[in-house]
Amino acid sequence: MSLFDIDPNTTMGEILSAYPSAKLGLFRRYHVGGCSACGYQPTDTLAEVCREHNITDPLDTVIACIRESQEVEAKLQILPTVVAATLRPEEKSQLVDVQWPEVAAALQRGENLRLVDVRSREEWNKAHIPGAELLTLELTFEALDSWPKNTPIIFYSNTGGRSLEKASYFMAYGFTNVRNMAGGLEAWAGEVEASCEAPLTPSVPGTKGPEPGT
Repeated sequence: MSLFDIDPNTTMGEILSAYPSAKLGLFRRYHVGGCSACGYQPTDTLAEVCREHNITDPLDTVIACIRESQEVEAKLQILPTVVAATLRPEEKSQLVDVQWPEVAAALQRGENLRLVDVRSREEWNKAHIPGAELLTLELTFEALDSWPKNTPIIFYSNTGGRSLEKASYFMAYGFTNVRNMAGGLEAWAGEVEASCEAPLTPSVPGTKGPEPGT
């Protein structure tokens, strides 16, 4: 399916088959598809979704959002080695490919980078990146209510899927400087720990795991 094949009667199943990133793209732009209240069925047509969720943009604009979603999603990604460099800027790394100089620039300006783990408490207690915060319900409310919208935030999960959804969620609520750590902890272990730069922090058996943010 090409862009020109999408019309008002194209189903969401057909659209997501051709453009998987459109699921998050439509949520970022229109808050559609994030939960049961704002969801849709694969058999729903694009026209039905626009009507049901009061999307007033012209169809061409919605289609452009779908087409551009993959590019937007790609721009959200940041390499684990770049994350390591921003967390420890005083140390030089031979691995770092600085794709996101604005993140490093934000740190140089004294802005507070938030490294946020979106996994469960159980996963956090097994291992997490030093300096990270666990995204509890309380921290989510705090972030949405009081963090500046330009706060540099890097989300991570085990493989990057859940954290990409969370980055899109925060973008939908107006945050302008969010990133997703590409490949998640699996990539961190493979790329960063191999360089002995910043290993994961494991929990000690028989003790309570570290509190978020410590």
